[in-house]
Amino acid sequence: MTPYPDPSRTEAVTAPAADAPDEGLRRSLGVHRRRFLSTCTAVAAGAVALPVFGAAPALAHDRGEEHGHGHGHGHGHGGQVLVPPHKRGIILYTVRDATGRDPLSTDLPSGFREVFKQLARHGYRQVEFAGYNQHANAPGGASLESVAGARLLRSWLDDYGLRAQGNHGFIPSSWPLTTADKDTFKKHLEIANILGLDHMGTGGDPTGSSHRADWDVAADKWNALGAIARREGVKLYTHNHDGAYGFLLDGGPLDDQGRPTRSSGIRKLEYFLKVTDPKLVWLEMDIFWAHVAQYKFHTYTAHDGSTRRNVFDPAGLVARHNKRYPLFHAKDGVVSTTNGMGYEMVPFGTGVIDYTTFFSRVGQRNYHNPMVEDDTAPSATDPAQSLREAKISYDNLAALRKRRR
Repeated sequence: MTPYPDPSRTEAVTAPAADAPDEGLRRSLGVHRRRFLSTCTAVAAGAVALPVFGAAPALAHDRGEEHGHGHGHGHGHGGQVLVPPHKRGIILYTVRDATGRDPLSTDLPSGFREVFKQLARHGYRQVEFAGYNQHANAPGGASLESVAGARLLRSWLDDYGLRAQGNHGFIPSSWPLTTADKDTFKKHLEIANILGLDHMGTGGDPTGSSHRADWDVAADKWNALGAIARREGVKLYTHNHDGAYGFLLDGGPLDDQGRPTRSSGIRKLEYFLKVTDPKLVWLEMDIFWAHVAQYKFHTYTAHDGSTRRNVFDPAGLVARHNKRYPLFHAKDGVVSTTNGMGYEMVPFGTGVIDYTTFFSRVGQRNYHNPMVEDDTAPSATDPAQSLREAKISYDNLAALRKRRR
């Protein structure tokens, strides 16, 4: 049984049953009751989810893992590996404290070169950049955002058997594009090609607006940028948070600025997929934030003024547009009843988001590139935490198996 509410149901909302607040939250998240209650207890006690032991070794033989012979820990032991070894990646934002650390002040891995070495030891085969800056005392200096810096980064990636898949970097804010913006964008494409990136993108939504006209403008801009990127052999992608999955305002009465105030029920990013060229624009789903959107954006005011319900199904959206999602952020969470998002971030595999079901539903395991991410991994009091949790996350990603029927 799918853990998600039925996404195909768009219906008028009547007075809801008087669920207890926690029960309503559990249903909206699609979490089994026993797992929800245990998670809420941990959150209420201020506990941090513990590492899952017995995970597949980071350096397990690829052949054994490919055929489902690796060790499991409750993720469908013995089934098909859901994320092949060569597809296991991490966005470097997760370990940004390590790349930004002064190597003269610590014995911990510091700067890009040493962090690459440690991530490769953990088992990772891919990385995604979040910019090209590190500590000034690290080899290469503070900024590697140049042709020379890219060549240095590429040499270190090659040394440790890593492949870079993307970067959250420069996307011009202006439209129409200025000459300066075009030149900077092309410089980043040159860097991308040196690094061997198949993809280049941004960590932000195409627009923060809910109005259709603004998404039309964003689509024109991204189609133009995507065409420039395509000529350089790079796929342009946008990474999205929960807000992009809210409902598009595209009809009904107009406000005092002449903008629509009601929705047809289509979500903003679904509209963006429709009006952008699939040969020019790609997306990276942050699976955590997509589940936050599932929790937050489930009702809308239709053009006729009625209130309607439509529960978001992240895996369903990907399945309908599979080839447009070459990249994922694999980020986990435990249930939260207090922060307005429904979840608190935790290391991958230690939360309640059902990644076994998600990856099974979207399929295409040799196409998608899941990048582990944990925004909260760096710690002010435990400088080794982010790299340690990167290992926990890798082991849990490697252990995912398709459930046997």
